[in-house]
This record gives sequence, structure tokens and C-alpha cells, in this order.
Amino acid sequence: MLSHISEEAGIERFEPRPSKLTDHPVVWAIDAERLRNYLLPRGCPRVTYYAGVTSDSSDVDRLLGTSTAVVAVESGWFATIRSCRLYCYQLPRNTFECLDACAGYFVSRVAVTPNLVAIYDDVISELLNRGVELRVVPNLWPLHDAVKTSSLQFSMIRMHNARPRPSEMPSLAL
Repeated sequence: MLSHISEEAGIERFEPRPSKLTDHPVVWAIDAERLRNYLLPRGCPRVTYYAGVTSDSSDVDRLLGTSTAVVAVESGWFATIRSCRLYCYQLPRNTFECLDACAGYFVSRVAVTPNLVAIYDDVISELLNRGVELRVVPNLWPLHDAVKTSSLQFSMIRMHNARPRPSEMPSLAL
């Protein structure tokens, strides 16, 4: 089963939409393993990562520790995350093709009708129940840079909504 996460209730049919990542309109879905990366408000910037087959043990120790997967968010988004309601639409897999195995992205070129919808009123508990370590940090960029240059599997989502890099933040005049 594949899923599509939305803050919108009552979607009865997903129609293909234009995408910057494909040359044709598509319906997006995520596989069950990477669903954790999307259990947050749509606009919330996040750094998500896990160990892959070729991940170096030093990167695993340094960035994952004993966690299986990490979803890191900025502290400024915490109240929005706590109050968010998400709808997890279950989609039949038959018309989807894998676009990116690392990220768990699947696309369908045809309209898709959901089989079922689950409602998540407590996304923090949903993440924790899935064995995900939720990290809340003041600024995502240091972690983004460390993960991006590591051997870990990752997905950096909505980083255009993240706070500026610490070096880009205006200094306070005392």
C-alpha cells in the first residue's frame, strides 16, 4: 500500500498535477517505510535520514546513534506540529511506479481513488509509535549539512521554509 498525506479532509480522487520533477502530471505517493517523513504539516521544513546498506558505521554512530530513523524539525514549528491534523490516504499500488527508491517516492500518471483514510490528530505520537526519533532543533542547517555530506540515506523537505543559516542571520546590535 502507498500513502498520500494531506491536511485536507475528504479527498475522493487524486488527479495528476504538474510537477517540477517529472515531465508529465502525476499523483504523488510515499511508501510505508518513508511515510514517517511526511507525518508533519506540509510546509514544515525537515531533515530526515536513516542508515542504508552502504552507510558508514562512523556516520551511523555520529548522526543516528541507536535510532533507526530521525526526523528533525525546527523548534519554531513545534506548536504547529502539535496542533496539526493529518489525513493519510491509502492508495492502491497498481498504477504507480517508483521515482526514487531512497526517498520512497512513487508516481501515477492517472487519477487514483483512495481505498481508505486514516486521521492523525497527534502526529508526534504517530512518529514515536513508528520508532522514529523526533529531533527538535533551533536551526536545521547545521544538521542538513552534516547529513548531506554523510553516507546516510536522507530526504531534506521544504528547506525553503527553514530559518536562515546561522551565518545569514542578522547580528544584534548591542
